[in-house]
This record gives sequence, structure tokens and C-alpha cells, in this order.
Amino acid sequence: MKNRTIDQWALMVGAIFLLVLPFVVSGYVLYVVNLLMVFVVLALGMHVVIGEAGQFALSHAAFYGIGIYTAGLINTNWHPPFLLSILAGGLVSALLGYFIGLLALRMRDIYLALATFAFGEAMQWVFLNWVSVTGGSNGMRMQPAQLWGYQLTNDVQAYPFVVMLTALMLWITVALARSQYGSALRAVRESDVAAMAMGVNVTRMKQSAFAISAAFAGVAGGMYSLFTSFIHPESLGFQTTILVLTMVVVGGIGSVRGAVVGALAFGLISELLRQALSVQEIIYGVILMVFMMFKPKGLFADREHRVARLIKKEKSA
Repeated sequence: MKNRTIDQWALMVGAIFLLVLPFVVSGYVLYVVNLLMVFVVLALGMHVVIGEAGQFALSHAAFYGIGIYTAGLINTNWHPPFLLSILAGGLVSALLGYFIGLLALRMRDIYLALATFAFGEAMQWVFLNWVSVTGGSNGMRMQPAQLWGYQLTNDVQAYPFVVMLTALMLWITVALARSQYGSALRAVRESDVAAMAMGVNVTRMKQSAFAISAAFAGVAGGMYSLFTSFIHPESLGFQTTILVLTMVVVGGIGSVRGAVVGALAFGLISELLRQALSVQEIIYGVILMVFMMFKPKGLFADREHRVARLIKKEKSA
């Protein structure tokens, strides 16, 4: 109960902070906050497939790129309300994620990681070489997002929509985690055989986890298209996947709170080290190694397990 109260206060303080922020800061700060919100949605998507379902996938940046290009192309060519282009990006990513989920039915652990890594690299090759669609190595200019004739031409205008979409995706993640579906995903994470013995459709759970995770990444890509006017394939490579993976691992695998905190912390570090990409890779690599060796469950996962045990103990008393 105490921890739930703390979470409620944290959400209230965060909401007030985000509400006041556009009145007291410059456009660049709002750009950084918009970017952090995108990272939060990306981390939540990876949380679903790794933290809830236990499927070690390394294709997140590919679905993120698919969401960006889908939303950007639809917006540039047909100018619909941006909510439709973001929804399209999420749906296209979810469809591809569902089929990639077939790999999870035949592979696991390092083999699944390698297969999804290969898919991510293949998609970056597509982004770089499908010049007529993506602009290739020259990148792609995107038109301002629109909502019934209203154009989002800067970070300040995009900010409230990015925050609202992030809040929606966070609510969906928490609802999934607390539902019977979330319990089934965690059963699959612990043991396929035990899950099947309890009547869980393991095949459906794995494929749906990949689809939902990919949809989150696609929506994050659509959100990014709201406040950027240019996208280059180099920003959609394996480094982005490693960044999001670091957020989830350090925050705590299986912890929604950990995914959010990790996204905010490492998203900020990424922006601060924007001009030193090689240093970023070294820092992320060292942090991942340290946490995998000494605290593999991350910062918040152990805390959530202790809280769950206390609640169970109180109910049985």
C-alpha cells in the first residue's frame, strides 16, 4: 500500500511538472522531453516482449523505423490527421511483428536474439537502399504533421500530443500487466511447459507479445514524426536497440516502473552525449556488462518482487 501511494504521488508530481513545463522552458528543452517520451514508449514495448513474455528480441529499432517511415510517408503524401498516420505505423509494425513472432515458436534464448538481430540489420539495409521510398543514405524530409488543418511545425506544438500519447501507452502497459493476459505472458516467460499445463496457448501468447511490442515501437516512430522534419537510416541501427535494451535491463526486467525510469535516464544521457557516439557505445556496453554480472534483475525488479511477496503474505495472514 505504501509503495502504491508513492507511485501515485510520483505520477501526480510528474503530471504537474509536464503541465507547467511548456510555460517556463525553451523549445530545445521541449524537444528533449518529446524525445524522452518517445524513448519511454520504446522501452515499454521492449518491456512487453522481454520483461513480460521473456522473449529476447533485438529487432526493436527496425519496428521503430517502420513506424517513422510509415507515418512520415502517409502524412507527406495524403496529409490525414496525424492520429491516423501514427495508428498506421503501429499497425504495420504489429503485423510484421506478428510474423517475426513465428521465430519465437522455433527458437529461444541466443538463437532468437540472433535471428531478430538479423531482421533488424536487414531492415536497416532496406532503409538505406530503398531510395525511392526512404531517400536512402540522403535521408527523408517529412512534412509537418496535421490535425484537421492544424499543422505541428515545432516542438512546442507537438509537445501536448506527445505527452498524451505517452500517457496512453503507459496506461495500456499497466493494464496489460495487471490483466489475465499479463499473467499468461509471465507464465510463458517462466516455463512453456508449465504454461501449457495451465491451459495457456503458448503459441498465441508469444506471437501476440511480439505484435504488441512491435506496435509500441511503431507508435513511438509515429510520435517521433510529430516533431522532426528529417530522418536518416543511420539512427535506426543496432545502437538504438542496444540503447533501449540498456534502459530495460538497468531499470529492471519485468518492471514497468524500471522501463520508464531507465528510458528517462538513458534517453537524457544519449542526448547529452549526442556528439560522442563512440563514447556512448562504450558507456552502454560497460553499464550492460556491470548490471548483467552484478544486478541482472535491474534496479526495480527486486523491489517489485518484494512488494508482491509482502502483499501475498498479508492476504494469507
